Amino acid sequence: MNRESGHMREASMQYQGFATRAIHVGQEPDPLTGAVTVPIYQTSTYAQEEIGRHKGFEYARTHNLTRFCWEKNLAALEAGNDQKAWGFAFASGLAAIDTVMKILSAGDHVVAAEDMYGGTFRLFEKILRRFGVEFTYVDMTNPSAVRKALTPATRMVYTESPTNPMMMLTDITAIAALAREANAIMVVDNTFATPYVQQPLRLGADIVIHSATKYLGGHSDLVSGIVVTNRSDIAEQLRFLQNAAGAVPGPFECWLCLRSIKTLAVRMRQHQENAQKVAEFCAQHPAVRAVYYPGLPSHPQHELAKKQMHGFGAMISLELGTRDKAQQFARSVRVFTLAESLGGVESLVCHPVSMTHASVPKETRDKLGITEGLIRLSVGIEDSEDLLEDIAQALQ
Repeated sequence: MNRESGHMREASMQYQGFATRAIHVGQEPDPLTGAVTVPIYQTSTYAQEEIGRHKGFEYARTHNLTRFCWEKNLAALEAGNDQKAWGFAFASGLAAIDTVMKILSAGDHVVAAEDMYGGTFRLFEKILRRFGVEFTYVDMTNPSAVRKALTPATRMVYTESPTNPMMMLTDITAIAALAREANAIMVVDNTFATPYVQQPLRLGADIVIHSATKYLGGHSDLVSGIVVTNRSDIAEQLRFLQNAAGAVPGPFECWLCLRSIKTLAVRMRQHQENAQKVAEFCAQHPAVRAVYYPGLPSHPQHELAKKQMHGFGAMISLELGTRDKAQQFARSVRVFTLAESLGGVESLVCHPVSMTHASVPKETRDKLGITEGLIRLSVGIEDSEDLLEDIAQALQ
């Protein structure tokens, strides 16, 4: 189980079904006691037998078995059974993104999605540009726009799919092919979809990022992030950066993720069933001007969603027309909770302009359709009848 061997972090080939892998990979019974739950190795250091001799564990930033089990588990879920992958856990989703970006050097160029989480945009524009990394933002739904934006200095293509908050999709296979032609790394933030719904590595991506705070944790009780790659050269860089920069999660957060991932499959089935009902209800409601959800045939990339996703996720954005109407909706809901974040078992409503995307310039928000009247729903796993009734009374 030595960290440097990496075998604690590789995807397993043992189990065929997604739910089976989620429950068992990295979560085998403890060999010492038989405990069926991975122990929390709540330690900062490890006793060494003598100078230069230890059991493969030296210091908890570098080595923690609870974290290794979590990393191995998610690597198995993203990679499937027919490829090897490595996982690397971090203290938050943004810490995961920041570490991935440290693969780059000053002068490198990134082609990034114009529609993405405001915190990612803030990291790129307010911090990484100061270190000499250049960014071009494009419509990732348009492969021609991506191809046009590529330069000899392009080292990375970065996207979300579905995007936050407009729920647009990237044709991951097509864009990954363009990235390969340019000798660039293809990165996909898979937070909204989860590996249950979409597996970007199997579609050609090189790196997958998650805010584990969201669906992977699933209970709104932790903050964490995780990265998976199926390229050994990238894995070696991430292993070094994880230790050298040190933005690692504590063992308790990793244990919470291991606990939560066991129910990801059943949770996502209910999330998506509820979201489809909510989207269809809102699409017919006269107070809703537009519904952004890949599961609706009216979504411009509905066919792509059916092709590269196993379901449509549970994030929905609604255009209500004005800020006053958005405020009234947020005040009136009783089952939904007005809050940042997403992906928990409880349903949440968010106002992107004033919350998640406040750091994005107004002209960019206007171009993308992130208006004062836009609200974003994270549909939970409550009884769907209660959710529909709550939305109906809030829209009155």
